[in-house]
Amino acid sequence: MCAPVECDGRARSADSTSLVRPREDYTRKLGAPLDGLRIGLPKEYLGDGIEPDVAAAVSAALAEFRRLGAKTVEVTLPNVRLSVPVYYVIAPAEASSNLSRFDGVRYGHRAAKYRDLADMYRKSRAEGFGAEVKRRILVGTYVLSHGYYDAYYLKAQQVRRLIADDFVRAFAQCDLIMGPTTPTAAFALGAKTDDPVQMYLNDIFTIAANLTGGPALSIPCGFDRNGLPIGLQIQGRAFDEASVINVAHRFQQATDWHTRAPARHAELE
Repeated sequence: MCAPVECDGRARSADSTSLVRPREDYTRKLGAPLDGLRIGLPKEYLGDGIEPDVAAAVSAALAEFRRLGAKTVEVTLPNVRLSVPVYYVIAPAEASSNLSRFDGVRYGHRAAKYRDLADMYRKSRAEGFGAEVKRRILVGTYVLSHGYYDAYYLKAQQVRRLIADDFVRAFAQCDLIMGPTTPTAAFALGAKTDDPVQMYLNDIFTIAANLTGGPALSIPCGFDRNGLPIGLQIQGRAFDEASVINVAHRFQQATDWHTRAPARHAELE
């Protein structure tokens, strides 16, 4: 989300990615009781595609919040299902644009051997970027190219606004939104490297915060039957980081999931 800026007025007025806001103490609410807190439960976060172990762990976490004085209300985010395709149009487009400066001349890695300027560009960028970065640059360059900008990038920005409006309506009924961090438990390191689409689909619940600019965090709330960790995501209104942090803090005061380690054999399965 946008960060507060501490620079002079001229820099602030020229920075389209920041907002002018006073410095905040994000710990100011720590320890505040949760009595009366309204937790929104989007039906889209708890429907088909959620592993049973994940659903059970999240349900147990919500029961703990109720014990601490919070109450749960059902909300709906009808367009959040479009978060993955929207994000993976907008984010690669921004990556393609922002990383174009890394050409080996002004910024970034420069190849040691090359024939001419064009060859230096090609080799520097080929050597300096990893597979995922290259993938995003290629997709981003495509969606920003002539004839596709309106069909992909502009449409994605329009749907992004619909997703953000869904959250505004939901927060009129609740103070925070909770749900699983991912539809599945964490997978072993490197297990999905050869399947980027599957990795992208695991972002379905988390990337909405990137699209809307709201604060969100993930905390441990259990393990699946194989000993792999499960996360609970807490999302708040824009600039309400203090409430999100306090709710996570109170949960960790009442439980010990954040102190436990996954089963050692789980990574090998």
